[in-house]
Amino acid sequence: MHTSFQSKLPLIAIHGGAGDLRPEDLSESTAAAYHASLDSVLKHSYAMLEAGRPAMEVVVEAVRLLEDDPLFNAGKGSVFTSEATHEMDAAVMCGASGHAGAIAGVRNLKNPVLTALEVLNEKDFVLLGASGAEAYAKEHGHIFESNEYFYTEARFAQLKKAKEAGTIALDHHKYGTVGAVAVGLDGHCAAATSTGGLTNKRYGRIGDSPIIGAGTYAEDATCALSCTGYGEPFLLRNAAYQVSARMKFGGVSLEDAMRATVEDDLIKFDGDGGIIAVDPKGHIVLCFNSAMMYRGWAGGSLPGGTAIG
Repeated sequence: MHTSFQSKLPLIAIHGGAGDLRPEDLSESTAAAYHASLDSVLKHSYAMLEAGRPAMEVVVEAVRLLEDDPLFNAGKGSVFTSEATHEMDAAVMCGASGHAGAIAGVRNLKNPVLTALEVLNEKDFVLLGASGAEAYAKEHGHIFESNEYFYTEARFAQLKKAKEAGTIALDHHKYGTVGAVAVGLDGHCAAATSTGGLTNKRYGRIGDSPIIGAGTYAEDATCALSCTGYGEPFLLRNAAYQVSARMKFGGVSLEDAMRATVEDDLIKFDGDGGIIAVDPKGHIVLCFNSAMMYRGWAGGSLPGGTAIG
């Protein structure tokens, strides 16, 4: 399924993950909670864009807010690993400069997206992992929380269920990631993505979210993208950059590039999930091949909206 809009600048799109639950499987109160959270983040972030704030600042703020909401598998709402800990990943990329920052496999860090931004701004690295990324965050004064901060009964129940079944799961609606993409009034774009990964994951597994070109990408000449789904196929297919490359080298529209990647290429590799994207020409495209994707969008000549199915 895909949805596309054309709008005046500025633009923003956000997502809270995709999965195989149908919208009708959610209780009315649960669905309302997701809509309310997405709407709140969307309105706050879009107001920043309207005020002339840079796209990078806005996508980071949007993802930070989503990280603070236990409804989503990122930050506070991160799922448990097989060791009953939390390992989180995040990435940001600036479409104007081409610089990016990412961290992977970090524990107890309240807002991984803020550390990813720090990495981007410093420009000495692109991707830092595990204890090294944690040391970097501490040196830069970023906030760490106790294990209790990240604990929720629902997430722990998911871990117990996964252990009993001997499986790895991707949170309560299967694919848990949050992300934001935006184009500012100045025409520059940016992307940010954050995730808690897989329930019951082992061996320090890392998915597509912190990998530039796989789960996160931004380039002013094409678009800004954030992915959500089963990370391994997105890694194998370099999904985010693939959309940009179809536009840049194939001359196709953002909508056609998104559909070719999400509805054709990824499916061949069992790549369930979706991508949100915006471009400086005023296009917003939200595309997914799973049963649902939590998403929201707004533009300069477009009323804001949120959707699940």
